[in-house]
Amino acid sequence: MTAIPTTMSAMILTGHGGLEMYEWRTDWPVPQPEPEEVLIKVGACGLNNTDVNTRSGWYSPAVTDATTGDDQLIENGEDPSWGGAPLTFPRIQGADAVGCVVAVGRNADPALLGERVMVDGWHRDWSDPTNVAKAGYFGSELDGGFAQYTKAHQRSVQRVNSTLSDAELATFQCSYTTAEGMLARANITRGDTVLIPGASGGVGSALVQLAKRHGARVIAMASESKHDQVARLGPDRILPRAPENLKSTLADETITIIADVVGGRYWSTLVDVLAPGGRYTVSGAIAGPMVDLDLRTLYLRDLTFTGSTFVPPNIFPDVVRYIERGEIQPLVAAIYPLSDLPTAQQAFIDKDHTGNIVVIP
Repeated sequence: MTAIPTTMSAMILTGHGGLEMYEWRTDWPVPQPEPEEVLIKVGACGLNNTDVNTRSGWYSPAVTDATTGDDQLIENGEDPSWGGAPLTFPRIQGADAVGCVVAVGRNADPALLGERVMVDGWHRDWSDPTNVAKAGYFGSELDGGFAQYTKAHQRSVQRVNSTLSDAELATFQCSYTTAEGMLARANITRGDTVLIPGASGGVGSALVQLAKRHGARVIAMASESKHDQVARLGPDRILPRAPENLKSTLADETITIIADVVGGRYWSTLVDVLAPGGRYTVSGAIAGPMVDLDLRTLYLRDLTFTGSTFVPPNIFPDVVRYIERGEIQPLVAAIYPLSDLPTAQQAFIDKDHTGNIVVIP
């Protein structure tokens, strides 16, 4: 096996703020695996909204605007991290790492050496794996995949047997585990009709494929310039991003689930089309976190609202098996070198793409 260097190239986040907070380093120490960890040579890493939100401080309750990627942190004592505990810097972000295991800790399984693996976004206390209070997110509470090498607990990686490239595999973890978690919270069944705003994005495109896999009828919403690409995902129907009269447009449909990562001003219009007894599940608010809700809509129509962030331990292995069986397909929008991460992230923020953007070390 090739000797492991002592230093590597990595994109370092030095603090909350704009894209200028990234620093490209070619002399960063290669991480050393703890006893039950493995060292991974990264082949590719996907971009996600959580990278943007963490960098910009958007998770702070003081921020009320849409996700823009600008420096939104308001210095008023509000914590700008997702989990309620301030992050430490410098930090290597990147939640969707794919690569090859090149070293193992003294208590880790040596059979993992040489295996191609995907890394779970959720890193758990494996003595209490369903406890979110003991969990951290890869590339947030611990260093992630925007580097030549990364490390992870041996139970937080999954071997993957697939002909897909590393770049293709790097489009799945965050978006698809988020989407599968949302659908699980909504108790999706084959009889459901699922409305998906933002269907051209990473999580939105994952929701389309996974809801179809569950046997539901799927109605996707996206900008009309992206309809041809969204159609490749197999929705039953595609609507514009924000129809002027959504209720009339959907008069012949019974919407039982809305799976949303958009939020914003259109939110009350969306919720108004849910059938009595319907379920709304959310894991994002890229158009804005502040929405208007008439509580009568909620209780008179017996609606169920669920937030979805932390997912059960089975979700990530399930997604890997879907990949291996060819039940879900990658949607790579663009590939950039890791050294151009700020450019790649600006393209991600601009939302002119369909699917996921990936960086290669």
